Amino acid sequence: MLNVIKIGEPEPEVGFEANYALDEIRAMQRTVMNIFDRWGVSDVDAATILGGISPKTYRRWKDDDYGRVNRDLADRMSNILGIHKALRIIFAEPQTGYAWVDAKNSGFAGLSALDVMKRGSMEDIMRIRRYLDSVRGGW
Repeated sequence: MLNVIKIGEPEPEVGFEANYALDEIRAMQRTVMNIFDRWGVSDVDAATILGGISPKTYRRWKDDDYGRVNRDLADRMSNILGIHKALRIIFAEPQTGYAWVDAKNSGFAGLSALDVMKRGSMEDIMRIRRYLDSVRGGW
């Protein structure tokens, strides 16, 4: 889809190309950092899960220096939020859900959900989300 900007109009804010509003992007970035902290994800692994951004870029996020976000990164963050939501629905105690992410799971050939997501593809993140959605009863 081609976005037309008329001469004299201000340039779109960061996040425009991702089809999310800037405030949505910023909220997702802050929330994903908090989720990763609760899951015990390192900066290097977080950068991999987020599609190969540099660990330096991820660390800048922690200093409120967010930069541009493309569609792939925004969609990855959205799916991570979906995983978190499913865990909160499935497990009454939040800590149990946080621990589940790093626990070995026969549904993933003995790997943990975190091991699967650290492979780095969007499909890996979506695999975890679909699994959890099926456990909780989907939509």
